[in-house]
Amino acid sequence: MLNSKAEGDDEQFYSIALQIAASEARQGRRTSADALRKAVDAARSRLGAPVPIQFAQPRGDLEGLIELKEPRYILKDVVLDAQLRLRLDDVVKEQAKRDWLREHGKRPARRVLFVGPPGSGKTMTAEALAGQLKLPLFVIRLEALITRFMGETAAKLRLVFDETQKRRGVYLFDEFDAVGGKRNATNDVAEMRRVLNSFLQYMEEESVTDSLIVGATNHPELLDRALIRRFDTILSFQLPSDEEVKRVLLAGMRPLKHGRLSWTKVLEAAQGLSQAELSKAAEDAVKSAILDERDTITTDQLLRRLSERRSMQEAFKNPESR
Repeated sequence: MLNSKAEGDDEQFYSIALQIAASEARQGRRTSADALRKAVDAARSRLGAPVPIQFAQPRGDLEGLIELKEPRYILKDVVLDAQLRLRLDDVVKEQAKRDWLREHGKRPARRVLFVGPPGSGKTMTAEALAGQLKLPLFVIRLEALITRFMGETAAKLRLVFDETQKRRGVYLFDEFDAVGGKRNATNDVAEMRRVLNSFLQYMEEESVTDSLIVGATNHPELLDRALIRRFDTILSFQLPSDEEVKRVLLAGMRPLKHGRLSWTKVLEAAQGLSQAELSKAAEDAVKSAILDERDTITTDQLLRRLSERRSMQEAFKNPESR
């Protein structure tokens, strides 16, 4: 314990302190156990940096395979459905008090699957989870993970899961269906079946760090059912409601002012657009106002930007119509 403090490894120091608290609790000394836990919680809350300094960019075999991103958001920065926010708060609470759960033979939720349409906030929410937990966000680069050489993808996957055991963090597998597709899919090959079987095995392994593994997919119907059962919780993201549309657009238009907006027209124009598309429409309106030396955004200007985003969306839906 003293060595970890001398070496500046605060997380290890706190982990040992909580192990002592657990031992005290098992021996019936609840008062001292509670005092130790509260002291650790207070010390952790005083840490200023959202990401511990010892988490450096992965190197060696992991360089190019795992990308470190410093979280820019916490959960309050993401516009989320109330029920979805409650479930995310449960994940955060379990992770933040994981030592308490292990004291009673339970483990925190650490395998989470995000499903929903493109632009619905899945990637941003993974980043916000990392920010909320004051952990680094590690993004798995699928273009580096998946190769055409037999056995190489599974070997790289092993490296990733070994890293989750060494460095506590949030590990994001975006476009997760590329790894977790059904084993009986018509375009399946033996190598990808082996990769999926390896993934199933690695997901079941005990974790000493309780690193959070987040899979995100736009196509949950493509995922193998056995893989879905390995996740502790599955969270569904939807296109924003009218109230959420307002919140996204108002946040995106800051710090400029806006006139008396016709929300009926704006909401009609925003139908079917994702959070990402709404944010970009608001940002485009702000940039135009800045370049035109205006400090106010009008309904017509916002409608124009929403219409442009819808046109882009339609172009991708009907590429042959151009």
